[in-house]
Amino acid sequence: MSISVDYGYRMSIFYYKINFLQLRLLYKVIKKFESETYPQLLKLSMLTKALARQMRVAFSAAKKEASTSTKQATATTGQIAQVIGAVVDVQFDGPLPPILNALQVQGTSHKLILEVAQHLGDSRVRTIAMDSTEGLIRGQPVSDLGGPITIPVGPETLGQAQSKLKSDIQFYREAPSFVDQGSGAEILITGIKVVDLLAPYARGGKIGLFGGAGVGKTVLIQELINNVAKAHGGYSVFAGVGERTREGNDLYHEMVASGVINLSGGSRCALIYGQMNEPPGARARVGLTGLTVAEYFRDEEGKDVLLFIDNIFRFTQACSEVSALLGRIPSAVGYQPTLATDLGQLQERITTTKKGSITSVQAIYVPADDLTDPAPATTFAHLDATTVLSKSID
Repeated sequence: MSISVDYGYRMSIFYYKINFLQLRLLYKVIKKFESETYPQLLKLSMLTKALARQMRVAFSAAKKEASTSTKQATATTGQIAQVIGAVVDVQFDGPLPPILNALQVQGTSHKLILEVAQHLGDSRVRTIAMDSTEGLIRGQPVSDLGGPITIPVGPETLGQAQSKLKSDIQFYREAPSFVDQGSGAEILITGIKVVDLLAPYARGGKIGLFGGAGVGKTVLIQELINNVAKAHGGYSVFAGVGERTREGNDLYHEMVASGVINLSGGSRCALIYGQMNEPPGARARVGLTGLTVAEYFRDEEGKDVLLFIDNIFRFTQACSEVSALLGRIPSAVGYQPTLATDLGQLQERITTTKKGSITSVQAIYVPADDLTDPAPATTFAHLDATTVLSKSID
């Protein structure tokens, strides 16, 4: 880019010099003979001066544009200044990339994406890595991708298990406005008698399955996927946030066996995983990734979508880790001070609009079986229906 800009800049100087010399020569000739044909030559003289003035303005604009383009070309590349686990500081010589912009590290064996989280001053930005930072060194080149992280959406995502993040559409989006949201209540038939009879779920709402470790949250979600996705007829999206790899593998094979995922085509479910072993940056973005895929089917294709998230607590936990890595002072019980904001940005996008609906079923781990813990307590406010699973038998 800088070569073409420099070439155009030189050519504009070359043509400007030639034309301006010709104009000066023509002006001298006109002044010499203007007494003979004064009116005609005077008019030509004025046109010559106007043309010269226009050329000066055009030359000045071309010079300014070339200078700006050259600065932008050099500002797209920086270098690693510091690596602290999942946090990477990058230094740029020119203007800094905006907050939430995606950067790509060059010279790595795998595609490593960084997300700008803070501007530190001294031409440095602090970023969160979306994959392992092993092997990074100071001075390694980093390029600005020019926008936030994007993910693939559409029918091509159905029947595939996607790990972490790829590229297509930005997953940072605004929640639907008040006037765009739909109204009306309809019962979602789950096929689980105790739920349908005693605590029915609303279609297009947010459903929370609360419980400690080992009470069956994931098993219940798998049963809902098997029952509802088959009878539902729409699309289903499963987001595995910070859970065991084994559970994701079991779910995939169960869905293939039940026909929800058809390897030869015609699948109606997409799986997005960010397992326990992934860096906190990736785990904190998997929920948004699954939600963005579901939003595409709702907004662009007008479908009723089922969104299963296992586990919302792991999303909160990953955001807490990111907050600590960025040096923010923790709040109650060690959670991030932006706990309510992080959850709100995710939950408010899960809603029914005039085009379609998203019905979300979320597993929510309860630390030490304490429902007053800030993470489950904050989630309660966003839900339309709740089911609490307990180890005790009364």
